[in-house]
Amino acid sequence: MTAGTLPVDETLRTTIERLAGAQKGAAGAPAYSRFVNRRLGRVLAAVAFHARLTPNAVTGISAVLTGTALVLLALVEPSWGVGLAVAACLVLGYAFDAADGQLARLRGGGSPAGEWLDHMVDAVKSSGLHLALLIGLYRFEVVDPVWLLVPLGYCLVDAVTYFATMLNEALRAQHGAATRAQPTAQPAGVARSLLTLPTDYGLLACLFVLYGAPTLFVPAYTVLFLAAAGFLALASIKWFSEMTRLPR
Repeated sequence: MTAGTLPVDETLRTTIERLAGAQKGAAGAPAYSRFVNRRLGRVLAAVAFHARLTPNAVTGISAVLTGTALVLLALVEPSWGVGLAVAACLVLGYAFDAADGQLARLRGGGSPAGEWLDHMVDAVKSSGLHLALLIGLYRFEVVDPVWLLVPLGYCLVDAVTYFATMLNEALRAQHGAATRAQPTAQPAGVARSLLTLPTDYGLLACLFVLYGAPTLFVPAYTVLFLAAAGFLALASIKWFSEMTRLPR
């Protein structure tokens, strides 16, 4: 068997088990991403492998699902049905986002172009979700205008967090330090994953099931924004301290 080929008579379950054995370290991953999304992505990666899809095709599916959610938020009046549809698209889009890297490992490794495409889709997603929500809340006047500052602030926080995460990885790799992408023998504890749950994109995606009730959705969304902002403030101190210890 060569890398990237489907072994003769390998079942879907065997492929999933093979993926589980090659799972990347979970250091720092919030609870939903770690315990739910990675497992969903593992199943989708195995299905895509048996369907002979490429990682870029899986990334494309993720982009279409997430893009559909953004269009619904921006153009359709809030309702319970719209909220459920948005949440479903975001959750599935996030699962396919987890699947493309796992599929690449099944096929023998990813490519720089594939990694670039994946990060570009992630960058659009991290800011586009809040901007689409802002447009929808403004167009349909479902909240007091002062609440429109929340998605604006959330957009800034998520954009800076995403940039900092990518920059941290690049600087660690450039200076020979361990990166988060490398397997870890000691995954992060469950308590840490639960503690960082409010910053989890997966939890935010699920929150949109409340979109049909703005009086419930907006306060909950605001709480997640404050949690994300607090995390960025504390993490920035830690990251800067780490960068000062990197060799010149």
